[in-house]
Amino acid sequence: MLNQGFKILILILILLVSFPTGFALNSGKGTEVNQNQNSYDSIVKQIVEVERDRVLGTANKLLNVKPRTITAFSSPGNVGGKHDFHSDGPYWWPDPANPNGPYIRKDGIRNPERFQDHDKCLVYFSRIVSTETSAWLLTGKEKYAKSAMKHLTAWFIDTATLMNPNMLYSQAIKGICSGRGVGIIDAVPLMDVARSVMILEKSSFVSSQDIVIIKEWFKQFLSWLTTHPYGIDEMIAKNNHGMWWHAQVAVYARLVGDEQVLQQCLDQYKNTLLPNQMAADGSFPLELERTNPYSYSLFNLDAMASLAWTLSDKTFDVWNYTLPDGRGLLKGLDFIMPYIQNKSKWPYNKDVSHWNGQPAARQFMLFAALAGNSTQWFELWKSLEKNKNSTTSSESMALKTTLLWIDFNNKN
Repeated sequence: MLNQGFKILILILILLVSFPTGFALNSGKGTEVNQNQNSYDSIVKQIVEVERDRVLGTANKLLNVKPRTITAFSSPGNVGGKHDFHSDGPYWWPDPANPNGPYIRKDGIRNPERFQDHDKCLVYFSRIVSTETSAWLLTGKEKYAKSAMKHLTAWFIDTATLMNPNMLYSQAIKGICSGRGVGIIDAVPLMDVARSVMILEKSSFVSSQDIVIIKEWFKQFLSWLTTHPYGIDEMIAKNNHGMWWHAQVAVYARLVGDEQVLQQCLDQYKNTLLPNQMAADGSFPLELERTNPYSYSLFNLDAMASLAWTLSDKTFDVWNYTLPDGRGLLKGLDFIMPYIQNKSKWPYNKDVSHWNGQPAARQFMLFAALAGNSTQWFELWKSLEKNKNSTTSSESMALKTTLLWIDFNNKN
């Protein structure tokens, strides 16, 4: 029987051939630098050790789950068809002064009566596919790849159950609109799905024809995101919505090989997102204005970190990029770390909801550990991992599957 160390070595070898060339992340300043590969690999091995039992235990439980897409749920408020994703704006409530009239907004307070079936279905789909894909990475076993493909087929290939490649009816508001650009953020769970497809296309257990069809779905979705007025609205959004639009678009563009869109995302990050969203101290002023300033600060940092992680390659190091005044992702990490280590030091308003359950392990912490070979960030992530699956943290966490986002082709 293989010992644990040898199993992890096998995993690393599998993963090194699972990502396309060009996914390397440079960890120092400049456009192309060397980094301490041994330190990076050490952190990777530790992450695998932490994640292995949880991932495989969950993956085995999910093997026999039958695919279920949004077509299994209908909403009386959805003016689209059964293949169209629909959700209600989370912070919108009936008006006590006009119960039958348009809803009113209560920032940070989620309406539990809103239609959530499509949201929950998409999140569950993302969880299944990303977990089964991670299990395939850990073991190389066919059953996990086949299980993931079963669900991908239902959502992107089977014409009876697939989801249309748009978010036209997301975050509707009763009495006001049938959908909004801000609803595009509801598609964030597809980022883990896209990363899964990047990995599974290298598996001999997966049909290349199926991958082509799935990529075509993402090409159509990417086209909609970059041309529809809703997409344009989100692209120019000044807060986390703009950051998450770019984070999504970059991942989908990486999947389908759209270099033009990737370059546009890079330009936007350097010229608009970073200079307009980050203050001199590394905070995000527009997130601090919210009623949940702590969780929104973490949420936006997740978006910025995933965007930098996706865009960084051998030609440009987005992770360590800074403006002339020193603002950059590292400044944001430096700002937030003391308040993750000791939340009681947070100098701003407390979140109106879920304050006590935060913080939990988030993806940007692992990105920081890997990009900077930082044992401090890794140990912080590890110490908070136990809170990862709480209701509190899961509502504000977009990227939920760690192994998919590790850059295993990191040698320059």
